[in-house]
Amino acid sequence: MSFEVTKSCPYTRARSGVLTTPHGVVPTPVFVPVGTQATVKSLTPQELVSLGATIILGNTYHLYLRPGIEVIEKLGGLHRFMGWHGPLITDSGGYQVFSLAHLSRVSDAGVLFRSHIDGSEHFLTPELCVQFQQILGADIIMAFDECPPYTDDLNAVKEAMERTNRWAQRCQSSKQRSDQALYGIVQGGVFMELRRQSANSLTSLGFEGYALGGLSLGEPKEVTNAVVEETVGFLPEDKPRYLMGVGSPEDLFEGVSRGIDIFDSVLPTRIARNGGLFTHCGRKIIRNTRFRDWDGPIDEGCDCYTCRNFSAAYLHHLFKCEELLSYRLATIHNLRFVMRLMEEMRRHILDGSFPSFKDSFLEGYEPTDEETRFAQRQEWRKWRGTKFSERS
Repeated sequence: MSFEVTKSCPYTRARSGVLTTPHGVVPTPVFVPVGTQATVKSLTPQELVSLGATIILGNTYHLYLRPGIEVIEKLGGLHRFMGWHGPLITDSGGYQVFSLAHLSRVSDAGVLFRSHIDGSEHFLTPELCVQFQQILGADIIMAFDECPPYTDDLNAVKEAMERTNRWAQRCQSSKQRSDQALYGIVQGGVFMELRRQSANSLTSLGFEGYALGGLSLGEPKEVTNAVVEETVGFLPEDKPRYLMGVGSPEDLFEGVSRGIDIFDSVLPTRIARNGGLFTHCGRKIIRNTRFRDWDGPIDEGCDCYTCRNFSAAYLHHLFKCEELLSYRLATIHNLRFVMRLMEEMRRHILDGSFPSFKDSFLEGYEPTDEETRFAQRQEWRKWRGTKFSERS
């Protein structure tokens, strides 16, 4: 397992690199599609490769609940179980503790939680988190962390940050496999001094990589960018930097500009299933009437299978009829859009033109406004709570 920075932008912190893992090489900066339950929804591993994916993510929390860690172990590990032969990351489950806070209780010992599937009670510790990820066999595994809401006050965030740092030590002490890289997760909310303390504590432990957690949770974008800018300055130059939960095009540019190497988010696939499609002008809602007789691709110049073969009018028709093909075609488009964007970023970093490429793209791109983004996130959290209530 190794990481090498191959080129840095002289005008920003943007950099290109190569992350080498037991299951393959990953050029950075890179976007990681999320396969929470051992699948990137609606797509096969072969399709992911064709879209340009080099590494994907699975979630320990969800896989622990079903099918169960022991089932995946019996069937040869996560790579074999899901038919993905490239590099894998597994998330620790810390974010799920945050997003399902009404079902969990946190202490220094670990997290007592109820399953969002059937309400059964479970207890997860940092040691178990690492043990489960070692069994799953991902190339990159994450330390167990506590992810507080950004609205929490200084004292509450400080308590969560200090607990995350203590858990990180326990995770590192329990790690046994040498063919996996364990990343520490920097917490501290939107408080710069807490971010500094967390980063200093984790870097003193010598993790193989460092993630920035607890961001893009509803705080204004300028706050997110400021925290990333500040935190990156506390992290080693020779280790990968991973910004968790970020996947919109404009945010990817801002993260890369600040020296981030790895991103992951469910955003491209989730909005695809709801009819939201990325274009070079901004996000388009394919259900809108304007696309009913649009005889052309949703995004001119896109090289994805969807845009090369189908009109926006056809996609509009599929979504209106709630045909299953609509989810696949929209997901193919959004993931290819993001993958191609990262490929172009890498190329422009290498040839020294990244700042002008960023300016050119963002000049013509209209991001979704903050109010709409916040409303969409709140609606999704409300939906999750409703789904649990229906099952319990």
